[in-house]
Amino acid sequence: MHYKAPDDSLHFLDDDSYAHVLPVGSIAITDAEAEALRPVPPEPTYQQLRAAEYNLKSTGEQFAMQYDDAVNGTTTWVDWQDEIKAAIPK
Repeated sequence: MHYKAPDDSLHFLDDDSYAHVLPVGSIAITDAEAEALRPVPPEPTYQQLRAAEYNLKSTGEQFAMQYDDAVNGTTTWVDWQDEIKAAIPK
């Protein structure tokens, strides 16, 4: 059961026998009311989205790509980064 405290904080108890641990003045609310009180998380920034994509390859894999590019004269690592930047623009 969900409870709303006087400071608008949200609490949940599986067992009403523990209601005595809630802040004084807490009232029982419905699931719908509790959902309305939950804050909406902010949308991730493009930096966070890109970082998640970059982290799909380990640092070692990225260093290997850079080394291969330097030795073979290719642009595999740069191309991979450009693909991520194109997929997740600023």
